[in-house]
Amino acid sequence: MTTATSTYATWHTEPNGDIAMAESHSPLWRHFIETVPERDFSSKTVLDFGCNRGGFLRLLHAMRPFRRGIGIDIASESVAAADAAKGNMPLQFHVTTDLSPFTDSFDVAFSYEVVYLLPDLKRHAEQMFQVMRDGGVYYAVTGCHNEMPLWPKWRELIGGNSNAPVQDRSPQDYIDAFVAAGFNVSVKRFGYDGFVSGSKDRKYYPSILDALAYPAEYKLLFRLEKRV
Repeated sequence: MTTATSTYATWHTEPNGDIAMAESHSPLWRHFIETVPERDFSSKTVLDFGCNRGGFLRLLHAMRPFRRGIGIDIASESVAAADAAKGNMPLQFHVTTDLSPFTDSFDVAFSYEVVYLLPDLKRHAEQMFQVMRDGGVYYAVTGCHNEMPLWPKWRELIGGNSNAPVQDRSPQDYIDAFVAAGFNVSVKRFGYDGFVSGSKDRKYYPSILDALAYPAEYKLLFRLEKRV
C-alpha cells in the first residue's frame, strides 16, 4: 500500500540517520511501553504511526505480545528495512500516511516523535478517531513543542536534518485537535528517569542537565481515548 502524497526514502537527509535514531530511541521506547497502563495485548491489534524501521513494534511484541501489528511510515527504505526484519512476528508495514483503509481496526495505537511533523494535524486526529475501535486508546509522545525551552534551536536543527517539514505547535494545539476529533484527552510528562549518554550531541543539548530534563520534564505523553 503506497498512498501518501509525499514519500521519502528515509526520514533523515543523511540515510544512516534513521539507523542511528532507532538505536538512540530504544531505551525511551522501553520506558514508553512500561509507562502505558495496558499490560495484556494478546488479543489486541496495534498500530505504530510513523514506524520508521519497525524497532518499536518489535520491542513491543517482545515485551507485550500482541495479536497483530501494523506499522505505517512515509520513508520507503525504512519501511522496507522494517519488513525485512520482522521475522515471524505478526507484523505488516506500509508506505503511507492515509489511514482510510483501516477504519475500526485498532485497539491500541502509538506514535513516538511523529505528530510534530504532520502538516495537517486535524486530518490526522480525525483519521485516528476513525481507525480506533470504541474504547481504543492512542498514545502519542512528543517533546517537540513551543513550550520546550530548547525548541527554537531544535526547530532549526531538525528542519535541517529532516526530509519532512517541521511544524511549530504548542501542547494545547495537540490537545485541541484531538478533542475536536472526539477523543478524551489526558497528558502526563513522559518522565524518563534512566541514564542518558554523557556524550549527548551538544548541538541539541547545551548542557548535560538539558539532556536529563528533556525526556523527564518536557517530553509529553498524550493518552487519547476514543469516546464510546
